[in-house]
Amino acid sequence: MNEAKLYNVIRAPRISEKTARLQEVSNQYVFEVATDATKADIKVAVEKLFDVTVEAVNVVNVKGKGKAFRNRIGRRGDWRKAYVKLADGQSIDVMATA
Repeated sequence: MNEAKLYNVIRAPRISEKTARLQEVSNQYVFEVATDATKADIKVAVEKLFDVTVEAVNVVNVKGKGKAFRNRIGRRGDWRKAYVKLADGQSIDVMATA
C-alpha cells in the first residue's frame, strides 16, 4: 500500500474525554477513517504510519445528524471511526499528529 493511500484510509485522530480514557485504560486509539476502508486496510495503515503493532481493530459507522438552519432541513454526512487496540507497551502521540 503506497503512502498516499495510507493517508486516505486514516483521516484524523478523534480526541475527546472518552478517547483519552480509552488510551489510558485499554491502550485503544480512535481514528476517523474512510467509509470504504476495511479492518485490514486500517491495521496496515496504522502499523506503517505510526510504526506500532496493532492487536485489534473495531469499526463503527456513525450516522450524520439532521440539522435545521433558517427553516431549511439539512443533514450532516455519515462517517466511520475505528477503535485500534495496540500491543502492550506501545503508544501513539495523537496530539503531535492532530
